[in-house]
Amino acid sequence: MSEQLETYFGDFAIFVEIFIILLFTYVIVRIVNRIYRRFVERSAKKGDENLTTFKFLEHSISVVIYIIGISFAISVIPFLKPVAQSIVGAAGIMAIAVGFAAQQALGNIISGIFIVISKPFQINDRISFNDGLRGVVEDISLRHTVIRNFENQRIIIPNSIISNQILINSNYADSKVCRLIDIGISYESNLDLAKHIIREEIENHPLNFDNRTPEDIEKGTPKVMVRVILFADSSVNLRAWAWAEDVPNGFIMTCDVLESIKKRFDKEGIVIPFPQRTISYLSPPKGES
Repeated sequence: MSEQLETYFGDFAIFVEIFIILLFTYVIVRIVNRIYRRFVERSAKKGDENLTTFKFLEHSISVVIYIIGISFAISVIPFLKPVAQSIVGAAGIMAIAVGFAAQQALGNIISGIFIVISKPFQINDRISFNDGLRGVVEDISLRHTVIRNFENQRIIIPNSIISNQILINSNYADSKVCRLIDIGISYESNLDLAKHIIREEIENHPLNFDNRTPEDIEKGTPKVMVRVILFADSSVNLRAWAWAEDVPNGFIMTCDVLESIKKRFDKEGIVIPFPQRTISYLSPPKGES
């Protein structure tokens, strides 16, 4: 009876010890994450360029703490010690098996490390892909990158996939953006007046950015360039190069300028034509109806 009680209480003590270790591990992870997130939030407010690295390290630290805690919990169980010895004998076979089973996960982790080191994109960067997918980088974890699109949906992409994609980063090295504003006017409209209106509306917009160099200003280069780019079937196509400090400001400026140009064109009598066709009828030979 006493031996059964000793066995029972011994097993119960092991169970309690494992539970305490796992609970302690969970509490440590929560505390460390809370402290670390405060540090990351302060860095984000200061505009720290290492924000992406900090976010990636947050996930790495949590994984390391969990691995250490689980390892301690396993070491408490007596019957796993001989199992561990037999595992050591078959370490080569297990290493191969684990390598094949976890190659995709390891590939994502390694790709995530290279993303953090080389920084092709960072947290809060606006990126777009060839397939039309676009959004803001919200998080880079050990296995995947989280992108928030402009409909406030989260897109989860494995790191090994996104690291091999061709993408456009609107914030890489320089956040300024040039918006091309194309407008067609009729052949009968005053071309010089149309160019003047387009240039004036863009220059007067508060979000327009002067991208001229001091040399350009000294030469008298216009702040906004407007040129004829095509004689189309029904219109003379004009293009204006409008600069903004970043992509959001560029989008707002484009929308506002298109509206104000349309109103000025209506007021000044400049026509934005519909597609037109000129049809000529050949005169029939004499004697034929």
